[in-house]
Amino acid sequence: MNILQINSSARSTGSESTRLADSIVAKLRAAHPGATLIRRDLAANPHPVLDEPALQALFTPADQRTAEQAARVALDDALIAQAQAADTIVIGSPMYNFGVTVQLKAWFDAIARAGVTFKYGATGPVGLLTGKKVYVAVARGGMHKDSPNDVQLAHLKTFLGFVGLTDVQFFYAEGMGMGPDAVAKAQAQADADINAVLV
Repeated sequence: MNILQINSSARSTGSESTRLADSIVAKLRAAHPGATLIRRDLAANPHPVLDEPALQALFTPADQRTAEQAARVALDDALIAQAQAADTIVIGSPMYNFGVTVQLKAWFDAIARAGVTFKYGATGPVGLLTGKKVYVAVARGGMHKDSPNDVQLAHLKTFLGFVGLTDVQFFYAEGMGMGPDAVAKAQAQADADINAVLV
């Protein structure tokens, strides 16, 4: 098993989504002792955002790119290759202002490439990153699960499905900003949920 772990919190320490992602990975590695792990911390090593120079590089034929453009595309290529090689992807995704972090959005933008991770067919888009299991550890300051304002979940499901990642299991730690008792309860519930699924 090849495991790809994506930590997308802006915090290098003390992140609940990272703690949960680490716990998921530990369970997977215990069940699969020979598993390999690539751990990408998007706070420690942020990926550049999709800006105009990046778009120009991507839409320039490979044999016509400048050295700078080729280097920029190569950064995205590396992330795509990691996603393609993974059997299991574990994502730590805190909610920031009702959405995913800018760090995770940059990773999404990097791995979404027409003809490589998705294509358009006669009936619409077809995801090409198929046959993989995805676990997403979601941490929130408030309580949003199963409510109309949980647009983070919609974004995650829509994007992952778009590139072919449809076998997705979500774990939640909510109420992390609501005091010590709420934090302890959320952590205990999230840990129990992980232990129930990943035995």
